[in-house]
Amino acid sequence: MIARGVVLATSLAATAVSSFTLGVLLSRRDQTALRAEYAAELQQIRSEIVRRDEATATSGETAATVREDEEARRAERAQMVAEIKEQLQQEMGLLPVRLLRDRRSSFVELYADDNLGKTNYGTAGYLGHGYFITVKHAVVPLKNEEGRQPARRMVSIRIIYKGKEVPARVVDAGDAKVEVDKGDWAVIKTRDLDLPPLQVDTTFPYEFAEPIFRLGNDYSKGIVVSTGYVGQKTPNGLVTALTDGHPGVSGGGVLDRRGYLVGIPIGRMQGDYRFSFILPLRREMLRKVPAFHGTENVLVATNIQ
Repeated sequence: MIARGVVLATSLAATAVSSFTLGVLLSRRDQTALRAEYAAELQQIRSEIVRRDEATATSGETAATVREDEEARRAERAQMVAEIKEQLQQEMGLLPVRLLRDRRSSFVELYADDNLGKTNYGTAGYLGHGYFITVKHAVVPLKNEEGRQPARRMVSIRIIYKGKEVPARVVDAGDAKVEVDKGDWAVIKTRDLDLPPLQVDTTFPYEFAEPIFRLGNDYSKGIVVSTGYVGQKTPNGLVTALTDGHPGVSGGGVLDRRGYLVGIPIGRMQGDYRFSFILPLRREMLRKVPAFHGTENVLVATNIQ
């Protein structure tokens, strides 16, 4: 009885070991097959990548297409940048740097000596044929703060042209008796100079917040450009502006966003150089300038040649 039990237990143990061994062998065979299948698929992917790389590298047509696509993308980016710049200039009222540089050469430093040994300095804008526009108080003695005509007269007026002094004389002026007045303007004359004449517009509306550009002889240090915005019109025919009003800019130029001369700086707010007064150009200011004499369309931008 005991012998039969031992034989039965031994048989069951042997069967279990055999089944386990067979399972391990089958499992290893399945894993080997899966690994082989995976390796085959991976090799197929690698081969496909190699074929594509060879086709891109060796095909002249494909390389040319790539270059054309890259050139097209560069051209598209350049066009987009140009459009963005133009849009910013329009929205912010900016003038191209080239245009500002061209306009700068139309303005000169102005100096005037009186009989008391005092020298005034300012700016003048070229109108062509030796004619310049500036402020009256820079070239004609006006009344002082007490309203009395000082015992002074101008004995010398000159502008700086290519680093040299050129004599000038007053040929016309407004009716201002004091500074910062709508009649505080003057036209001076030199010999004919090789300077680009300004384009003039006497119809500029000076709308609130309109961008403007001011050029002037700041602190007698040469012609400097400053940007700003129109404020409001004053009862005495002037316009306030948010732009620098440094000493020396009087008689300079106020340009609109097209680069046309539309006014001249004439003064500043008392004690604050950030705010200035502008004298809008009027037709009467050009009455002694030959290029404008008898011209009917002076109220639109006219190129004075």
